[in-house]
Amino acid sequence: MAQRRAHVTIKGHVQGVYFRSSTRDRAKRFGVDGWVKNLANGDVEGVFEGEEEDVKRLISWCRQGPPRARVDEVEVNWEKPQEDFNSFRIRY
Repeated sequence: MAQRRAHVTIKGHVQGVYFRSSTRDRAKRFGVDGWVKNLANGDVEGVFEGEEEDVKRLISWCRQGPPRARVDEVEVNWEKPQEDFNSFRIRY
């Protein structure tokens, strides 16, 4: 399968609701590598890399997020895979 890399920004009520840790857990479950972090403006940003269908599943999950989140928008920018990750982590 083809490797894909997506740079995503999730907007809405997405901080203080376990969005980052839930995203990390889903990424591990889906076999996606990369990172996720909070931004100063209240958004959450991430880079997801893995098999195309797995990355798309993670993006789809981000459109809803964990139970206490309210996602208003998910911006997705597709990038060339770099295969520079070997896990998924939360950045601070």
